[in-house]
Amino acid sequence: MMKATTSHTDWRHRLISPVANYAARGFIRLHTSANALTIIGFLIVVGAAWLILINEQLWAGIVMLAGSLVDTIDGAVARLTGKTGKFGAMLDSTLDRLSEGAILLALVYVFAADGLPWMASLAAGALLFSFMVSYVRARAEGLGISCSEGWFTRVERVVILSLGLITGYIVIALALITALSIFTFLQRLYVVWRKAG
Repeated sequence: MMKATTSHTDWRHRLISPVANYAARGFIRLHTSANALTIIGFLIVVGAAWLILINEQLWAGIVMLAGSLVDTIDGAVARLTGKTGKFGAMLDSTLDRLSEGAILLALVYVFAADGLPWMASLAAGALLFSFMVSYVRARAEGLGISCSEGWFTRVERVVILSLGLITGYIVIALALITALSIFTFLQRLYVVWRKAG
């Protein structure tokens, strides 16, 4: 099980890396730093959260995808320029959590304001367990245990959430994110238990 999960992660990175590296070279020619790209990507996604608040979900999904694509390039820029560092990694992870939280909190607010408490609760559940997936990895690594495994990580969450906003099937998207994030949260707990034992 753990081997298959790791293969999935490696396959995903192999798919994304060539595109990210190509785009990164363009930003390097423009003298754009990895940290600047991290912040730009975050601000774009915050713009998507604002679009949700004004009931422009289609555009919110498109803008969220655009911001997330910019955010995938920052690591490639750091690697290609040889400027990888602990602060950049922390900034990237922190703003990833904040941007995802901004989108989901905007959905919680909109659903609550529209008198749809069950949908607001679903968005809150997606927010909670999305964060828990990331937290287990961060806590495990703080204990010296590698935990990159996980079938449903941030990339998958971003894609499904963006598609849900674009297509209008946001409830289905949130249900999938919540259910699969719970699964991945438990999966990572199991991985850490096995490695810590």
